[in-house]
Amino acid sequence: MILVNTDYITGKELEMLGLVRGSTIQSKNIGKDITQSFKTIVGGELKAYTQMMNEARALATKRMVEDAEQLGADAVVNIRYASAAVMQGAAEVIAYGTAVKFK
Repeated sequence: MILVNTDYITGKELEMLGLVRGSTIQSKNIGKDITQSFKTIVGGELKAYTQMMNEARALATKRMVEDAEQLGADAVVNIRYASAAVMQGAAEVIAYGTAVKFK
């Protein structure tokens, strides 16, 4: 499966199959929330949240690919990511794009 953030793949003629997406809502445990809140006092990277968001993007991407595979897609083009806070310490990540088949 080819994944790109452009609306084309060089050298390929594409047949659009439709929108595909994958999403997840992730949170850290209360212990991580407390330790990360102390980090905001002194500043710097909140590594537990960085890890959480990386894991969430990977899972959302995996689910988007599974959605594309169900359509028989060869690739997903024009991939985008969006995220939103659902509550303190929890975030939703969605990956979406257009599933395509090569002609």
